[in-house]
Amino acid sequence: MVCGGFACSKNALCALNVVYMTDVINASWWVMSNSTRHELERSFDCCGLFNLTTVYQDDPSCNAICKNRSSTCQMCGEKFLKHSDEALKILGGVGLFFSFTEILGVWLAMRFRNQKDPRANPSAFL
Repeated sequence: MVCGGFACSKNALCALNVVYMTDVINASWWVMSNSTRHELERSFDCCGLFNLTTVYQDDPSCNAICKNRSSTCQMCGEKFLKHSDEALKILGGVGLFFSFTEILGVWLAMRFRNQKDPRANPSAFL
């Protein structure tokens, strides 16, 4: 099925619900190397992914700044979900902008495609 402009971007963004994003984040977290996980934990200031186990709360290898301030840190999965939600909202706005621009371009092309050139000689094609 071919989708165009507004419908395609709206359906694509609605399909990315929280359960799907959680599955994607969870799958990618376990594929990452430990150094990448620690770098993400440090840059997002969080420990662990979701509250599936309590191992990450007491993990000494978590080098997030929040670990120094308090004994518990926010889970990285929650921060990733919030961050991806904001990014998808921006992406949806950009998609809608280009969809409406495309519709405007089609309308302008249909409106002005059959106009005669005022500088042309009217008897040139007779």
